[in-house]
Amino acid sequence: MAQTEINTLGEFGLIRHLTEQITPQQPTTVKGVGDDAAVMNYGGKRTLVTTDLLLEGVHFNLEYVPLKHLGYKAVVVNLSDIYAMNGTPTQIVVGLGISARFPVEAIDELYSGIRLACEKYGVDLVGGDTSASMTGLTISITCIGTAEEKDIVYRSGAKKNDLICVSGNLGTAYLGLQLLERERIALQGQKTGDEIDAFKGREYLLQRQLKPEARKDIIAALREAHIHPTAMMDVSDGLSSELLHICHESQCGCAVYEDKLPINYEAAKVAEEMNLNIVTCALNGGEDYELLFTCDIKDYEKLIPIEDIYIVGHITDAADGSILIGRNGEQLPLKAQGWNAFWE
Repeated sequence: MAQTEINTLGEFGLIRHLTEQITPQQPTTVKGVGDDAAVMNYGGKRTLVTTDLLLEGVHFNLEYVPLKHLGYKAVVVNLSDIYAMNGTPTQIVVGLGISARFPVEAIDELYSGIRLACEKYGVDLVGGDTSASMTGLTISITCIGTAEEKDIVYRSGAKKNDLICVSGNLGTAYLGLQLLERERIALQGQKTGDEIDAFKGREYLLQRQLKPEARKDIIAALREAHIHPTAMMDVSDGLSSELLHICHESQCGCAVYEDKLPINYEAAKVAEEMNLNIVTCALNGGEDYELLFTCDIKDYEKLIPIEDIYIVGHITDAADGSILIGRNGEQLPLKAQGWNAFWE
């Protein structure tokens, strides 16, 4: 029988393939696979659960990623999923696979970052597991959160004429990664001090890659403005990919305007220096952990005063497809070209 290679499906295609036959059997399961977090009903507030797996050599390179930063980031990427459901993260559990090359002091450094993130976001570390690893460092974090049923935002609620909004800026984390990779290759592990000059003035890009933040502040601002998004995701795999997920789940199309994309000036300079298209970076870079959401057009006036939120397009009929409208009015199909966990 012919074998199907995993990379032909991609991460989300594989998830759909593996889970399409699964039907929840427990009455407490409100939402299973298919969103930023699962939703359970045990009475009172809804319980949200999400998990992320980080593998050395796939998701991070310890040649330039400090262990403290890695621990912090591993927590934040999970918290971001809970915020993307319009929920509040409350606890995490941590699973570690540790190879023999790591001394106790190295794991202490990793955990110092984990604790720092927990303290900053008011989340409790309540358990986990450790195991020996033959292939390097593995980190698996599961985050538990809560939300009122009426407050939860799924990917499936976008409707025609809704505004498409994003927080912060896009492509910056990707360009931070390109800087780190460029210096790693140039130096080939030989620390000379020159890498400090190469990074001078680009600290923000490095911070966006090595120590991102979850947008708890944006969720608070939306609540204060009495804006309830119709659909929401966090931008982990790239804006194009996340928008296409929302369109798929909401059975709609979208129009995004190139000149509305929020782009950091320093990121644009680095993209030009590296002969990269900054719009491509913004659409497909990934790891920004900003919030992408849609909201009713009637909330436009409420949105405008909120700092660090940008309206980048609108939702259309599914028949209109998902398109990028260029600066000269040209229309291009929006394609997911961001992070893929399975490579050729």
